[in-house]
Amino acid sequence: MIQSRRTVLTTIAGLAAAALAAPVLAGDNRKLLQVADARATAPDFVGITKWFNSAPLSIGDLRGKVVLVDFWTYGCYNCVNTLPYVTKLYETYKDKGLVVVGIHTPEFPFERSAGNVQAALRRHGITYPVAQDNESATWNAWRNQYWPAQYIVDQRGNVVFSHAGEGQYDEIEHAVRRLLSATS
Repeated sequence: MIQSRRTVLTTIAGLAAAALAAPVLAGDNRKLLQVADARATAPDFVGITKWFNSAPLSIGDLRGKVVLVDFWTYGCYNCVNTLPYVTKLYETYKDKGLVVVGIHTPEFPFERSAGNVQAALRRHGITYPVAQDNESATWNAWRNQYWPAQYIVDQRGNVVFSHAGEGQYDEIEHAVRRLLSATS
């Protein structure tokens, strides 16, 4: 039942995000924020119980970088389907100024185990920083509502793009490339 509801919500969110992504694809910088949450400044990573593959990070530490924040949980089928894309994006652009931060926010009790999260990172070949958000503090600070969900934060620390669900990989990469090229 929960998986079916998640799939329906993900589909609806994906369709809504696709409709809102047109300004980004058209190259209109003034309309980038229409795709993202109404607040421009990215919230920090709060209430994190453990960091994997990194020392603790903050949005302030990442100023000057393009940041992809990926909310996921290893028990979510749709989340797992996005991981190869997120990993490839990280590998392609990490040396050009992209930082990917995974936010693992559990839905079920077994997803709260640090050992289970670590095993999932190994299983999926994830080497980018991942924060374990067991109390949903970062999830709530970002006002996130979906697994998976991606947010792109520009070099000034502003959320400029968001997407919920699977898909729109080309649009996400296009937004990352545009932001990275703005600084080169």
